[in-house]
Amino acid sequence: MKNTPDQDHFETQAIRMQADRSPHQEHSVPIFATSSFVFKNAEQARARFAGEDEGLVYSRYANPNTDEFISKMITLEEAEDGYATASGMAAVFCGTAGLLKSGDHIVAARSVFGSTHQVLTELLPRWNIQHSFVDGTKPETWHEQLKPNSRMFFLETPTNPGLDLVDLEAASSFAKTNNLVLLVDNCFATPYLQNPIRFGADVVCHSGTKFIDGQGRVIGGAVVGRADLMANMRTFVRASGPALSPFNAWILSKSLETLAVRMEAHCARALKLAHKLESESQVAWVKYPHLDSHPQAKLARRQMRLGGALVTFELKGGIEQGKRFLDALTMTSLTANLGDTRTIATHPASTTHSKLSEDERLAAGVTPGLIRVSTGLETTADIVGDICQAITTSER
Repeated sequence: MKNTPDQDHFETQAIRMQADRSPHQEHSVPIFATSSFVFKNAEQARARFAGEDEGLVYSRYANPNTDEFISKMITLEEAEDGYATASGMAAVFCGTAGLLKSGDHIVAARSVFGSTHQVLTELLPRWNIQHSFVDGTKPETWHEQLKPNSRMFFLETPTNPGLDLVDLEAASSFAKTNNLVLLVDNCFATPYLQNPIRFGADVVCHSGTKFIDGQGRVIGGAVVGRADLMANMRTFVRASGPALSPFNAWILSKSLETLAVRMEAHCARALKLAHKLESESQVAWVKYPHLDSHPQAKLARRQMRLGGALVTFELKGGIEQGKRFLDALTMTSLTANLGDTRTIATHPASTTHSKLSEDERLAAGVTPGLIRVSTGLETTADIVGDICQAITTSER
């Protein structure tokens, strides 16, 4: 199939792009469970190691399954090149450490995933890669944290877990004006709902573990973007070894075939849940990108095809009511994930963002009573009913 990005044909591209068939001409691509590949002769071995022959060498470098998965991600994100990684955090780390050097500086939107916060604040500084945080919702303030050695602007949108939006056009303009690489974590939106490269992003990273898999089965990630940046990252990725396994790549590639229909269903359920939560007396506020009450609803509709599957809300009883709420759930899962067919609820202040100080949590929008719901694919009435009964039960 012609590798031409076109959002109007998203489903077809996700389904019909596949690795070259074997001599058996299988309809569904098999799993290539092999660590290495045989050379026909010594000259072919030499040529492949020299980069003169593009054939396969070793599954840490490339494998038919990982090639198929990343080819789909490149096309669906409208990128030029990319790499499959063993996890979403491997993608974040490769996208930063693989493109930066000692002495560089990152401007980062403050509201990021807890582990990403650790990479920025604890790991990269070991190699003298520093950072400064900015409020992603206030583009007029970003320049205040620029330094002569700033080389990258990193952000998530929608943010985790507050579901604030960062204006991608403003971010692109800021990055280009200041000669920064714009790296966007697009995990929450997926390439079906949002394409940061259309708005000027240079690199996009994903946790395939979330909605791309969509069923809580495997760990995986992807980082895609400009060909020159991916070429610069090649040695880092191959040598450091964050390789995605052929089996996980096969699962993720298959999962992309249903991403569009799953996201449509996720989003429909999430919007209905958000509307219902607005009427709950124990809920101080609700955030959902396509909810009219969201302060950035217009921006969300401009950037995102639909509002996503995540809903956040604040319980008036704070952290204690948040814990009681989780304990009162009867169907919804309590687990360290999101993007599943099963609805999942999380209390970020005591789990995903617990390693941050209280001031850091508040600055990132993680308030004491904040609940994050990853809306699954169960019957809408069952999702709404379980969340609402748990709110009522938690009220004391």
